[in-house]
Amino acid sequence: MFQKILIANRGEIACRVIDTARRLGVRTVAVYSDADRAARHVALADEAIAIGGPAPRDSYLRGDAIIRAARDTGAQAIHPGYGFLSENPDFVDAVTQAGLTFIGPSAEAIRKMGLKDAAKALMADAGVPVVPGYHGENQETAHLQAQADAIGYPVLIKAVAGGGGKGMRLVERSSDFPDALQSAQGEAATAFGNPAVLIEKYIQQPRHIEMQVFGDGHRAVHLFERDCSLQRRHQKVIEEAPAPGMTPEMRAAMGEAATRAAEAIGYAGAGTVEFIVDGSDGLRPDGFWFMEMNTRLQVEHPVTELVTGIDLVEWQLRVASGEPLPATQDQLIIQGHAFEARLYAEDVPAGFLPATGRLAHLRFPDHARIETGVRPGDTISPWYDPMIAKIVTHGATRAIALRALEAALEDTEVAGSVTNVDFLIALTRHAGFQRGEVDTGLIARDLDALVAAAEPDPGARALAVLGLAGLDDPTIRGGVTLWQPLKRSIVWQGGEAVLEVLGPGAARVTLDGSTHRIGYEGGRWWVDGSPRRWRIVNHGAGTSVFGGRALTLAPLDPLDRGGDEAGAALTLSPMPGLVKAVFVSAGQQVAAGDRLAILEAMKMEHTLTAARDGTVAEVLAAAGDQVEAGAPLIRLEEDDG
Repeated sequence: MFQKILIANRGEIACRVIDTARRLGVRTVAVYSDADRAARHVALADEAIAIGGPAPRDSYLRGDAIIRAARDTGAQAIHPGYGFLSENPDFVDAVTQAGLTFIGPSAEAIRKMGLKDAAKALMADAGVPVVPGYHGENQETAHLQAQADAIGYPVLIKAVAGGGGKGMRLVERSSDFPDALQSAQGEAATAFGNPAVLIEKYIQQPRHIEMQVFGDGHRAVHLFERDCSLQRRHQKVIEEAPAPGMTPEMRAAMGEAATRAAEAIGYAGAGTVEFIVDGSDGLRPDGFWFMEMNTRLQVEHPVTELVTGIDLVEWQLRVASGEPLPATQDQLIIQGHAFEARLYAEDVPAGFLPATGRLAHLRFPDHARIETGVRPGDTISPWYDPMIAKIVTHGATRAIALRALEAALEDTEVAGSVTNVDFLIALTRHAGFQRGEVDTGLIARDLDALVAAAEPDPGARALAVLGLAGLDDPTIRGGVTLWQPLKRSIVWQGGEAVLEVLGPGAARVTLDGSTHRIGYEGGRWWVDGSPRRWRIVNHGAGTSVFGGRALTLAPLDPLDRGGDEAGAALTLSPMPGLVKAVFVSAGQQVAAGDRLAILEAMKMEHTLTAARDGTVAEVLAAAGDQVEAGAPLIRLEEDDG
């Protein structure tokens, strides 16, 4: 076993690797960018080395700096985590040439699976079923259009060097193909430095089921499947293991295909073979096709760990240090069911836009497995993926595990940044998902219901008013008669209320035309005569009430002049980012919904559109500009109507 390893990553995966390494007695070295100087993974590691600026290209993608840090600290091996350099074969070559061990597959194996078109051809030769499509080198628009027409719509355009939904576009009509191709190629070039794409037949009721494999370079085993069908824009939201409706015959067929794929390339370490599955008529052994192989640990690996009892990071370290596979296929079994939900800083009502902000309050439940790279007080950086945590639950049955996930999400407390927690809770309550009726189109079909903003509970708002007044600490309830004044007005951004102290442990709040009586007794807040499990938390961003749908009231900003004088005339940058393209010029007529610009932020491209019809008065940013959140980009002439 290694004595010391370097982790070439950040965030929750770096923390996750450190946890296992510490348990095995292996010392760890963290690397960090200027933006991550005070990050959690830096604090957890035994040593930490600065490697450059906040942009990934200046730090976490600098293989030379990472290898130098490993050699300078005496690390024997490098664990890549996922993302960044984890699937870069040139980096693997450089690691081994430096006399270090790469904790993962060989550069040759990564190259064989790195380009989707070549990987599909290789898998077809190995007897692994592949989806009909075009994987050739000719990238001329006319040629690709002809191939798509021949395959038959709908088709999926996918970046050859891609992953994570980037460079991917669904095309349902031939007339839409040219624009979709241009968009996919542009995003692929930005994300991967390679604009090449492939074309695939789009399965009408698809499920995304993947097999966890593990090899030692000679033989491989599979650790069963994960269902990752619950996706939004081709990005996973909630994953589970095992897959709902999986039959022994289907599992055996997929497992055999996955291990055949791994052994065909002499795979060593943890990997995932992803399949597209036709879910229109149940799961059938002849209804799945190879999509791609991820030659690294997956974000969703914890669900496999919980149902198998295997620590995959431990296996990675043991096999990379020269040990044989720790188990044979017949020794691996499934126990119970597990779910993982990805908690993101993102504005769901605004179209799932990534968000930033300081985590003024952060608290996770004790009854779930939490993997996170942030702590209270940390800032969600615009430079990296805005994931806050992975919330993972396990139960004897799928229903039990899903209910545990819902409860864990309800008990997750975040303030200071908007999150997708309410959206995740809505998914756990979706009737079809609860029945196990999942496919990759579920979220898109029911999106309006899933993102519908529920009216805040009036009782919770009344309780938040108490917090704004500084009366959130129940230990001082015996002295409430000393509060002055006994009746006063409480004002916050967007509202006001009247608070009246009635006596020890009792108050009355009037807001929105109704009155609520509040007290504290028996370790609980009571609102209008009913006990509540709500918690009041005062923090730097205001006052929050947790225990159901989270509610936050922000104190009144004395500098807020109120009112949006520009109305829909100004198009503002929704987040810090890089302006990739501007499609309009001064004097140009635009209609509501027309594309105005593209902003690149948090590894994705976001299209900004006109909020109304009008004439462009000014273009305030140009392609190549780095802008802050809220920066004006396009101004329309005033609407005289």
